[in-house]
Amino acid sequence: MSLKKHNRTYDLVLFGATGYTGAYTAEYIAQSLPINLKWAIAGRSQEKLAKIAAEIKELNPDRQQPAIEICSNALSELVQLAKKTFVLITTVGPYGSYGESAFKACAENGTHYVDVTGEVSFVAKMIHKYEATAKASGALMFPQSGIESAPADIAAAEIARVNRTQLQAKTRNVTASIRIKALPSGGTLDTVLTAFERTSISEMRASMAPYALSPVARPNGHRGRASLLSVLTGGQRVRHLGQLTTSMSGSTNAAQVERTWGLLASLPDRSAKTYGSNFSFKEYSRVRNWLEGIQVHWMLVISLFLLATFPPFRWLAKRFVFAPGTGQTREEASKNVIEYSAVGVPDMEGDSKPNVVAYSSATFRGSMYSLTGILASEAALAILKDDLELSEGGIYTPSFLGRGFIERLGDAGFKFETKLIDA
Repeated sequence: MSLKKHNRTYDLVLFGATGYTGAYTAEYIAQSLPINLKWAIAGRSQEKLAKIAAEIKELNPDRQQPAIEICSNALSELVQLAKKTFVLITTVGPYGSYGESAFKACAENGTHYVDVTGEVSFVAKMIHKYEATAKASGALMFPQSGIESAPADIAAAEIARVNRTQLQAKTRNVTASIRIKALPSGGTLDTVLTAFERTSISEMRASMAPYALSPVARPNGHRGRASLLSVLTGGQRVRHLGQLTTSMSGSTNAAQVERTWGLLASLPDRSAKTYGSNFSFKEYSRVRNWLEGIQVHWMLVISLFLLATFPPFRWLAKRFVFAPGTGQTREEASKNVIEYSAVGVPDMEGDSKPNVVAYSSATFRGSMYSLTGILASEAALAILKDDLELSEGGIYTPSFLGRGFIERLGDAGFKFETKLIDA
């Protein structure tokens, strides 16, 4: 299938190509997206962009090379950039500080949009301010389409699909586990360390509350009640997933999945694919044993408390981590492993206990920022190539990118395998 026709200069612009994640994304586009793609890399530095362009030319000299667009984070410049392209990927963060101009420019000018933020408070703000604008302009907006929170959203959607098609059942709950053997980049750490400087605790709580991003209210909206032991230790053992503990991305990814639940429930043409009124989602980190789980849990609890209440801790921490724009070397990052697994219990009639559950898993070997680049690039390609069956613009989630998107992720090394197994 050829790319969609349009009257813009570019099919795709990558804004932030000289950053740590942006460079991985540019490389994947150069190596894997259609060779006739009309694209550009954009950022503030002509010199840095030219260097990126030269590096990716060596990766695939036969493809059409990217143009270079000089663009700062000023709204006026991003409006002009948005008007030139059919799809914009932005990897410029922290999004709470630098993301709104690109989001606004795309929403107002009918430019389709992909980002890789994990900042739920930013996404909540963008939904409140620009969803009506995106619907009016026809812009399809896909925030949180990197490692946060595309794998969680895809896994939940795949589990619901298997329960629906093979059992003719809705999904009662999805429990997911993530294991990442990698170090975060300077940009990721800067986002975490400065989040409390940009956003109040009350704003964070409001945006991360259960179903806060959902366009429709969930009856008795909650994420289930944790046991006292789980609250104190973070630990629990789940059949098929192993020993689990608190996940740093758990609430972030839950917010995305819950928005998908609400979108499916509110869009008439998606009513057949709804997850069900009893649906809930939780994510945990997979650990080797109970003791490690306690250590991870309390490390997160104490770190978040200090970040929220003690500014000198944030200043001190910044001195011992990667600087923004840097991260692991390519050789170190090539040894990274990302594993995502989930179990979904079907919602059977009469509350009968099912004898099977849906199980989904995917593993990626390589940098988690390479995976984020793959996710963002393939999201853009889905917009450019596939019939997403979205009748109007708006702010959507990665699972709305369709089966073609998921299948191409498998071809890129992140294959979701979903099946029914014994409960």
